[in-house]
Amino acid sequence: MKNYLSTALIALVFGFAGAGLWSLSGLGNGQTRDYLIANPQILPEMAEAYQRSEAQDRLAKLSGDVKTAFPGAVLGNPEGSKVLVKFTDYGCTYCRQSIAGIDKLIAADPELKVVIREWPIFDGSERAARMALAAARQGKYPTFYHAMFEQGPPTEATIARAGQIAGLDMAAAESFAASQEATTELTKNMTYARSLQFTGTPSWIAGDEVIEGLVPTERLSAALEAAG
Repeated sequence: MKNYLSTALIALVFGFAGAGLWSLSGLGNGQTRDYLIANPQILPEMAEAYQRSEAQDRLAKLSGDVKTAFPGAVLGNPEGSKVLVKFTDYGCTYCRQSIAGIDKLIAADPELKVVIREWPIFDGSERAARMALAAARQGKYPTFYHAMFEQGPPTEATIARAGQIAGLDMAAAESFAASQEATTELTKNMTYARSLQFTGTPSWIAGDEVIEGLVPTERLSAALEAAG
């Protein structure tokens, strides 16, 4: 198995070199192969670097649209110069676990704008996502967002309680949740996620980096700082 993996990685490396993503100055292909076999520890690093580059290319193709929030669906400073994008689902345990860390980042940096992209991929989450967009329309998104996660997995009861906590006009919220505008936003978010090849939630865009999963807040903060 190790030999197979090494061979596969070497094949990938030569592909990277052909794409201009990797070079070993002054070495021919045979010498490069010998060098890589003698130094197999660099192969995973090269594969990771390639994957990161590919992710950045996919992000660049989306222009700045993916960082433009649905009106009101923002945490932190809506006019902040640093943008963190979170693809989230109210039925996702890891999304819930990420909240405290993100709240700390917001508290520590008045320039941080967290754009939330509602991406309901768990059963029963779509209604909560639609009501969250309705809360954004009413200027009550942060309260609904936190209350929804605090109430537990999305159900009719937990969604209603979150709406009450946020002080929503429930009739207006129900109407917007059923609207084509809400449907269009959820479809857009799913398209973004697929374009970035996300496989689950939470997923992030931190500066110029595309990151998946529940990661330390330090990882997100470093990516934001690196972007300037």
